[in-house]
Amino acid sequence: MTDEYGFDTLAVRAGQVRTNEGEHSEAIFTTSSYVFDSAAQAAARFAGEEPGNIYSRFTNPTVRTFQDRLAALEGAESCVATSSGMAAILSTCMGLLKSGDHIVSSRSIFGSTVVLFNKYLAPFGVETSYVSQTDLSDWEKAIKPNTRLLFVETPSNPLTDVADIRALADLAHRKNCLLVVDNCFLTPALQKPLELGADIVVHSGTKYIDGQGRCVGGAVVGNKDLVGEQVFGFLRTAGPSLSPFNAWVHLKGLETLSLRMKAHSSNALELATWLEAQPKVERVYYPGLASHPQHALAKQQQSGFGGVLAFDLKGGKQAAWNVVDNTKLISITANLGDAKSTITHPATTTHGRLTPEQRADAGIGDGLLRIAVGLEDINDIKADLSRGL
Repeated sequence: MTDEYGFDTLAVRAGQVRTNEGEHSEAIFTTSSYVFDSAAQAAARFAGEEPGNIYSRFTNPTVRTFQDRLAALEGAESCVATSSGMAAILSTCMGLLKSGDHIVSSRSIFGSTVVLFNKYLAPFGVETSYVSQTDLSDWEKAIKPNTRLLFVETPSNPLTDVADIRALADLAHRKNCLLVVDNCFLTPALQKPLELGADIVVHSGTKYIDGQGRCVGGAVVGNKDLVGEQVFGFLRTAGPSLSPFNAWVHLKGLETLSLRMKAHSSNALELATWLEAQPKVERVYYPGLASHPQHALAKQQQSGFGGVLAFDLKGGKQAAWNVVDNTKLISITANLGDAKSTITHPATTTHGRLTPEQRADAGIGDGLLRIAVGLEDINDIKADLSRGL
């Protein structure tokens, strides 16, 4: 089906296999186990000699439909759905790394990912080095003989730095490494890292894939060996699985993904342009602005600029908190990707568990605010921010 139809059609139809009931919408299979026709069939399923359902920790028709649809949208052979975006990153690392391996990561990544690498992978003998998101020479210098993964989130959270995916993929493959790209901010509707040479894409389905802040989920996307065998093998045994209901919600989100991402991008660009003109705003971070240092690269490897922006305020933390506390419409929450606009102060929320030195290295100052621009009337969003500005 992936060769026959366009992106929007795949987002609505890919992966669905109707039951004998003839349902139009995808069914939710809320079952933990499955019945076999015979002892021989059960043995063949467990031995991997016959495809089919075994146990919903790792085989479920609703989850499989979501996996197949997201794989089709990313242009991938395989997808493994997980219980959260962080579970997707953990499953990737546990499925592909061993003690003694080394990760080179952008330092401009989500704070919980830093904690995962530093606090939980390090004791098992997996070392991580952090480099500039945008300096290719920095990446190359950090690679060691035991480097296995390059990990990048682009655009970054919250400063929207854009990494050159094709250049990083070429570097990774020259050094016998894998490139893992967190595509959470843009989704395949606006960016396809695998087409640019990446080996694996990870998602927090909680964000734009769901699109309405209803439930948590994640996914790992790539080829049949790395994802379909190695990452899946970890999920099958350890069980950070996506529930059937959450998979169904994410399926419904995929149906409107393209429309929503275009609308988010349009609103975000207008708001970013408006913020640049506000006297109390020191700097705006949004790849759609000509002032963004990677604006040209973003235009080249993305089909849109996404819904997330950040801005520095004159006056530091007090000025930033004043803007947050004066909002009446925008939701004060650290989540993003909802139809509802959200605002957060990264230094004390999403990146609050980092040391001051780590935050400084990542460029996250006390006056920084991040907004995930929703689908409300853009004039109402501006008016809501104006009170604090």
